[in-house]
Amino acid sequence: METPGGGKPGADVRDNLAGERTFLAWIRTGLALMGFGFVVARFGLFLAEIRVARDGPAVPPHSFSLWFGTAFIAFGVVMNLAAIRRYLRLVGELNRGRLADHRPSQEAVVLALLLALAGVAMALYLTLA
Repeated sequence: METPGGGKPGADVRDNLAGERTFLAWIRTGLALMGFGFVVARFGLFLAEIRVARDGPAVPPHSFSLWFGTAFIAFGVVMNLAAIRRYLRLVGELNRGRLADHRPSQEAVVLALLLALAGVAMALYLTLA
């Protein structure tokens, strides 16, 4: 897009708004991961309480759910930090009037792979336990 004075092209308002929507989507994803991690971490405690309520022997909470949930929380924090870095870089490029290359999002690919691995690990845990 050419500016009226013949200067270098600037970012359109739509570009900035699209970048902000993407940033907020990444933040929501990070928050969802942290919330899911909290639920997973507390799930072992919930199972122990059910066992005690059924007059069963008291067993310590399963440490697998605690570590797995904590890993999800940590991954959510990392995703939010990566979203901040990505957003600030995008705004800087838009303000300079140029975008780098249009490569696929590495953060999205890493997120998808880790969530797929987490799903496989949970499925194995449920079928083998």
